[in-house]
Amino acid sequence: MATTGLVIVDKPAGMTSHDVVARMRRLARTRRVGHGGTLDPMATGVLVLGVERGTKLLTYVIGSRKGYTGTIRLGQSTITDDAEGELVTAVPADDVSDEAVRAGLATMVGLIDQVPSSVSAIKIKGVRSYSRVRAGESVDLPARPITIHRLDVGEIRRSPGLVDVDVSVECSSGTYIRAIARDLGALTGVGGHLTALRRTAVGGFTLAEARTLDELAELDDPVNLDLNTAAERLFPRRDLDEAEAKVISHGGPLSPVGIEVPYAVYGPSGDVLAVMVEKAGRAKPELVLAPA
Repeated sequence: MATTGLVIVDKPAGMTSHDVVARMRRLARTRRVGHGGTLDPMATGVLVLGVERGTKLLTYVIGSRKGYTGTIRLGQSTITDDAEGELVTAVPADDVSDEAVRAGLATMVGLIDQVPSSVSAIKIKGVRSYSRVRAGESVDLPARPITIHRLDVGEIRRSPGLVDVDVSVECSSGTYIRAIARDLGALTGVGGHLTALRRTAVGGFTLAEARTLDELAELDDPVNLDLNTAAERLFPRRDLDEAEAKVISHGGPLSPVGIEVPYAVYGPSGDVLAVMVEKAGRAKPELVLAPA
């Protein structure tokens, strides 16, 4: 029986997020595995998986702030806005100055409307956008609000006709780093795409605790954050006495304690029982984590 909780994986390049889930199902010996936010096949880095009851926590993981490092190439655009797609345009970028690069990226910091990459998993009338593009359709996705909290420019390297820009990004869920590359290419007039992407953080989960699939395969139990620890990392904590724990076990409400965000409640044994929200003078379970 698999331990229940979260697994912080360092995803390799070339695998889809679904490929990683499939591998974890074999390692954890359970079908009940999901992921907390897709990473493109080209991308590497932090992918949070839920195992057994840990899958219930993924709703809260998906909306977390994300961290990335990546490389934008100016002078070429591709159909996918990254290195996996075929080349669409090539315009020499030799005249694009470092100042123009920094100024262009500076316009993208803060609350902005971003048009997602057309080769994305967003559904249009029930069909993934990338499926429509690959079938030869022209897809125009509407812009949507995202927040880029931080966008730092690292090394800028030049080769004939090309400019490669290393960036470090902290952003809200739903941000496409490929779209940042595409938009910088449009602003500088030479086209752009992403040549490398590594996710460094999902909420408080970072590369420091991520393990490769090969490393996880060496363990008797690949779940590196049990349910209690995972919940404590995601939520404020409230400890219950036996009477309160009994109320929760029957799905009943508790008296509020003034915590304004969802929080985890723990029974006298130290095991997490539920995620609670306080509304209208009552604390009610939003998510039950205790075994049935």
